[in-house]
Amino acid sequence: MKQMIVAAMVAGMLASSGVWAESAQQNLMKTCNEEAGKKSLSGDARKAFMSSCLSGDAAAKSAVETKPAAGGATSQQQRMKDCNAEAASKELKGDARKTFMSSCLSGDTAAKAAVETKPAAAAKPAAADKPAAGGVTPQQQRMKDCNAEAASKELKGDARKTFMSSCLSNKK
Repeated sequence: MKQMIVAAMVAGMLASSGVWAESAQQNLMKTCNEEAGKKSLSGDARKAFMSSCLSGDAAAKSAVETKPAAGGATSQQQRMKDCNAEAASKELKGDARKTFMSSCLSGDTAAKAAVETKPAAAAKPAAADKPAAGGVTPQQQRMKDCNAEAASKELKGDARKTFMSSCLSNKK
């Protein structure tokens, strides 16, 4: 019986001294973690949100944090959906899509219009760069030719590296 009373007294003292009580930092961490979870943030977005939330930086927090619209999606999410749909309808690929998405998401209408006016053929790789069935691309062929020439000259180390660089750039 005495042991139970002593254990209860020790537990009471520890709880009142703050050893078991959550600190303000722990509460903040818990709150920020819950908010990040609710927003389904991950990766760099979560890291940036957690950093701004834990530092108490209201401006950075509000920049990352956007309240959901009536439809449930945030304005950033909605903008992303709209830009994605528009890029898909224009059949943009690679750098053209990347440029378009960047300008679309930032709201830069001048850059967006410049991307829109590019012909669709410019966004697609030329058929000459694609290998024939079972063949090699022109770049692969250049590499093979330069390798063969370097081997015939018995070049090694830096001399080979310099030769290969000039050989590949000259045969474009």
